[in-house]
Amino acid sequence: MKTLQAVRGMNDILPADSALWQYLERSVADLLGRYGYQQVRMPIVESTELFKRSIGEVTDIVEKEMYTFADRNGDSLTLRPEGTAGCVRAMLEHGLTGGGVSQKVWYAGPMFRHERPQKGRYRQFNQIGVETFNIAGPDIDAELIILTWRLWQQLGLREAVTLELNSLGSSEDRARYRADLVDYLRARFDQLDEDSQRRLDSNPLRVLDSKNPQTQALLQDAPKLADYLNEQAVAHFQGLRALLDAAGVPYVLNPRLVRGLDYYGLTVFEWTTDRLGAQGTVCAGGRYDGLVEQLGGKPTPAVGFAMGIERLLLLIETLGKVPAELANQVDVYLVTLGPGAVLAGFRLAESLRDVLPDLRLVVHCGGGSFKSQFKKADKSGARFALILGEDEALAEQVGLKPLRTDGEQKNIAWQDVPAQLKQLL
Repeated sequence: MKTLQAVRGMNDILPADSALWQYLERSVADLLGRYGYQQVRMPIVESTELFKRSIGEVTDIVEKEMYTFADRNGDSLTLRPEGTAGCVRAMLEHGLTGGGVSQKVWYAGPMFRHERPQKGRYRQFNQIGVETFNIAGPDIDAELIILTWRLWQQLGLREAVTLELNSLGSSEDRARYRADLVDYLRARFDQLDEDSQRRLDSNPLRVLDSKNPQTQALLQDAPKLADYLNEQAVAHFQGLRALLDAAGVPYVLNPRLVRGLDYYGLTVFEWTTDRLGAQGTVCAGGRYDGLVEQLGGKPTPAVGFAMGIERLLLLIETLGKVPAELANQVDVYLVTLGPGAVLAGFRLAESLRDVLPDLRLVVHCGGGSFKSQFKKADKSGARFALILGEDEALAEQVGLKPLRTDGEQKNIAWQDVPAQLKQLL
């Protein structure tokens, strides 16, 4: 019989790795909570039409990368390739964007794109996304960027990331710019790489994002989007820059930063790193003031970002910023020998959990000799072993032995165990 394996590009997260995932997810959730953001959870599967209308039918995601299928009713459904569209749909469906009430939400979970799997880029990948609604000024754009800057500090990543910033202006600004850019590039069509030639009619702004050196050289003399921005767009961008300067957040202006989704306008930004090779973007986002209306709601200012969990974890590991405490997931391992000791051990363990709710205590299950149990205690990474035999159980005493440092085993009364552990841990 053929051995079944995970689908290519969709990976298992094993116990040895899950502690780091939990650390990152917990760090982000705690930070967002301190800034007043609340979690929203959306379905993994959405109507295909949602992504066509939001991301854009001529984007690479919709044209080539989505996992789309017909369900038993014949409806076209898609595994979500990104989170913003589903979040906007949820806000609209439940009336949370109405009345001008501001909303600050975040979500986390898997996204799906049929890309070529490589390190840091998978077909099922995980993101944490943050979205805000009904706040029009550059102050909320700045807050989103500043809170990510604070996150990089917490994770020890500040020295490894760079903030790239741009403004796409209004849809009218982009339309005027697009026309001139197409004229410029069409006159040099034969010098463009094949991908840029294809994009010229469907999504010409994405040519600016080309990684082809010859195309990038060609763009040096191309029209600049910054020259097409209206007064309001310029003021918004200047306001954002002033707030970032005031907060001490460094950035570089990247006039070719356009992002890959059609719904962006005004602010766009990316946090990039040069430590992960080709997969340099770890967090990105921007404004999408027209998306709520595009999906059937009233005009609603909105801005958000998403960060890739796999890439952030890869960066944390590459920089050696994995917290030392993650290597130790067990504080105490309880070893028991004999039927009476097993019964007493469970009673002791639960009493310890009552008094020390944060204690990471493993009770040995499955029997075996003291020697075999100690091997498992050592393998667990526990700092201490509690040792309970029949005689100790009758006397309500327990042996306490250090496993990571030199030290003698000592017998202590059950009632003294919590205080001893609290002092040692």
